[in-house]
Amino acid sequence: QVQLVESGGGLVQPGGSLRLSCAASRITFSNYRMGWYRQAPGKQRELVASMTNGGISNYSDSVKGRFTISRDNAKNTVYLQMNSLRPEDTAVYFCNAYRLLLNLNFWGQGTQVTVSS
Repeated sequence: QVQLVESGGGLVQPGGSLRLSCAASRITFSNYRMGWYRQAPGKQRELVASMTNGGISNYSDSVKGRFTISRDNAKNTVYLQMNSLRPEDTAVYFCNAYRLLLNLNFWGQGTQVTVSS
């Protein structure tokens, strides 16, 4: 069974930083586009950042210049470095693995990020 396990969430003050990690198992990690999504209370889940297996990254406008996605295929892990955090970044952050050719889509359980003073 595929597993995506997120870690690194928590409470941080505005302007602070956090680094999320997502460790994948039981998938051929290098074949998947990896992404981070978030869902705030009462809102729809939205894409934050993604990275193709070729290393091409994409960001939502709201996080460009503040967040950085990276991946380590040797460790089957994707990261999200979040800097200059704002209260509006508060949400549950989910890791996603997607393989277009086979239409396979997997989700982690989510990790809470709270930005508050």
